Amino acid sequence: QVQLVESGGGLVQPGGSLRLSCAASGTIFSILAMAWYRQAPGKQRELVARITNGGMTNYADSVKGRFTISRDNAKKTLYLQMDSLKPDDTAVYYCAALRPSMNVASWGQGTQVTVSS
Repeated sequence: QVQLVESGGGLVQPGGSLRLSCAASGTIFSILAMAWYRQAPGKQRELVARITNGGMTNYADSVKGRFTISRDNAKKTLYLQMDSLKPDDTAVYYCAALRPSMNVASWGQGTQVTVSS
């Protein structure tokens, strides 16, 4: 079982940037595909970005060109660089470890991101 702890959320003005981090423990991080999800109030949790153990990435259309997912296997850490933030990006962001099927195996506790002036 992998344990995941997110950090880096907060309040930012529209057009600003934040970087989220997700520290993993309890397993061999480098073999895992990882992802960031988010859930806004009253909405379903949605996939934001995903990265394979080989570094291949894919993004939701709503964040393409603004968000960048990356990983540091030596530090067992996943990142999400968020630029040009919009109020619609306001949500709780969750880190997830994925099974080979790409289904979620473990969730972090979530970190709040609020984009507001």
